[in-house]
Amino acid sequence: MLTVAQEFARTLHDLGIKYVFGVPSGNMIDYIESLRKEDGIDFVLTGHESAASFMAAVCGRLTGIPGACFGTFGPGATNLATGVGCALLDRLPLLAFTDEMPDNLRNRTVQMNIDHQALFQPLTKWTTRLDKNNAAETLLKASGIAREEMPGPVHIGVPAGIGNQKAGYPDKSFPYLRVEKKTALETPSELMEFAKRLFKKSQKPLLAVGLSAVRAGIKPLLLNLAEKFNIPMVLTPMAKGMFAENHPLYAGVLFHALSSHVAQTYLEADLILGTGYDPVEFNYEKWMPRVPLIHFDSHPADVDRDLIPDVTDVPGDLRLSVNELLEVDCPEKKWNRKLIEARKQEMLRLMEPPNLSFGPRAVIKGLRKALPKSGILTLDVGAHLHLAGQMWKTPSPEKLLMTNGWSSMGFGIPAAIAAKLCHPELPVACLTGDGGFRMMAGEMATARMLGQNIVFVVIVDNSLSLIRIKQQKKNYRNDYGTSLPADHDTPSNHYFGVPVFQATDFESYKKTLADAFTAKGPVIVEAVVNGGEYDELLLRTNN
Repeated sequence: MLTVAQEFARTLHDLGIKYVFGVPSGNMIDYIESLRKEDGIDFVLTGHESAASFMAAVCGRLTGIPGACFGTFGPGATNLATGVGCALLDRLPLLAFTDEMPDNLRNRTVQMNIDHQALFQPLTKWTTRLDKNNAAETLLKASGIAREEMPGPVHIGVPAGIGNQKAGYPDKSFPYLRVEKKTALETPSELMEFAKRLFKKSQKPLLAVGLSAVRAGIKPLLLNLAEKFNIPMVLTPMAKGMFAENHPLYAGVLFHALSSHVAQTYLEADLILGTGYDPVEFNYEKWMPRVPLIHFDSHPADVDRDLIPDVTDVPGDLRLSVNELLEVDCPEKKWNRKLIEARKQEMLRLMEPPNLSFGPRAVIKGLRKALPKSGILTLDVGAHLHLAGQMWKTPSPEKLLMTNGWSSMGFGIPAAIAAKLCHPELPVACLTGDGGFRMMAGEMATARMLGQNIVFVVIVDNSLSLIRIKQQKKNYRNDYGTSLPADHDTPSNHYFGVPVFQATDFESYKKTLADAFTAKGPVIVEAVVNGGEYDELLLRTNN
C-alpha cells in the first residue's frame, strides 16, 4: 500500500501536473520526497510563496492542467494567497496546498495556527482537507472543480502527521474526475432567437470579446462573424491576440493607453455583442454606450442594470451561439471601415517613440523587434502594462501573459519562469517596472537555479508611475509615496548571480537585447528612462 505522501505524488502525476512550486516545511518533506521519487513531476523551490502561486497559476493558464503550489502554516499560507487570488480572478486552474494542524489542534492556540479553510474560502472555488482515506479522491475532485468552466483555484489543507500513514480507500468506488471538454450545451432557443432579432435590426453592432472567448477557442469564428457582417471588435486586455492588430475592423483594447481613441468607435455602436466578455477585467457600464447589450457566456452578465437596463443573457456554448449569429440573414452592417482603421492608425502613431528618444515606448518597440513572434512576453502590472497592452502585437493570447482580473504587481517575473518551464523551446521575456522588480528580485535565484534563458527587461524610471499619474490628475503632490531610489551611478552588475546590463539610449538597448537573447541563462536589462511620456498616454477615458 502507498503512503498518503506517495498517493499524493502519484495522483498529481496522473493528472498531468509536472511541477509543484513552493517553500518546504517540516511537515511537507514527506510529500517532497515522494515527488522526488515520482518520475515526470518535480518540486520547484521558489524564493517566496506568492511567486510559487503565480507560477502555478500561469502553468494552469498555458497547459489547461491545474498548476500546483504549496505554503506552510500561517505566513506561508497568507503569502500563497496572493497568487491564489490571481487564479480566482484571472480564471486559471490551480491546486493550492497548505499545511494544517491535525484535528486535535485545529481550534487550539498554537504557533502559526490560523483557520486556513476560512482564509481560502473567499479566494477559491472549493476548500477542503485531506485525510488518509480520501487523498486520491480529493485530489481528483479538486482537479475537476478547478478545470470546469469557469476555471479557478481549489485549496486543500494537508493535516500534519499523515504523510507517512498508509493511504486507505473509501468503501465506495469514485470516478476519475479528470475534466475533459464538456459536450456543447444547447443555447436556450427563445433567448437566442430574440438575440438574433436584435442583431438583425441593429445598424452598428460591436463585438466586445474577453477571457471566456479565449478559453472557448473561437478566434476563427469571431473573425468570420466580423468580416461577414462588417462588425468592429474591441478586446479586453487579456483577450489581446484574439484579433489581428492590422485588421481594418480591429478597434483596439479597452481601458489601456489612449482608450479615448478606442471610444471614438465603440460610442457609435447601437448594440453591444458581449461575446465571452468577462467583466472581471472591465465592467460593461464603465465604457459601453447606453444601448442594448447581448451577453453570450456561460455566466449571466454582471452589470449595473440601472445604468444598462436593456440586457439579454444568452447562456450556453459560445461556439454554438456565434455559429447561430453567422446564419442570420441580413446585409452588412453600416460601419465605415476606413474610419475605424484611420482612428486606430492615429492611436498607434501616437504610440510611436519620438525620434532619438529613449522612453517606455522605445523600450516596448525595441523588445517587440527583438523577441521572435513565437516567443512569450509576460507583463507586470504598472504604467508600462497600459502601453504594452495597446501597442504590443501578438499572434495569440497565450503569447502575451498578464494579470488584469487580479492585477497584482509582482506577477511578471514568476510568470516568465513558469512560461519557460511550460515551453522551454520558446524564447521568453518579461517586461516589468522597477517597482515590480523590487517585489520579485529574489526569483532571479530561481531562474538561475533552473538555468533558464529569460530576458528580464526592467523599465527604470524611479517611480510607481501609474500611481504618480493618478496623484497628478487629482492635483496631489505626485512624488509622495511613489518615488523609488535612484542608483544609476552605481548600478548592480548582478542579482543572485544573474547579470545586469544597463541601457540609457536606444542603440545600446538594441545591442544589449540582441546579446541577452543569445545568452545561456537569465539576463536582466535595465532600461533607464524618463517616465514623463506616460502622462500624455495613460488614463485617457471617453469623457
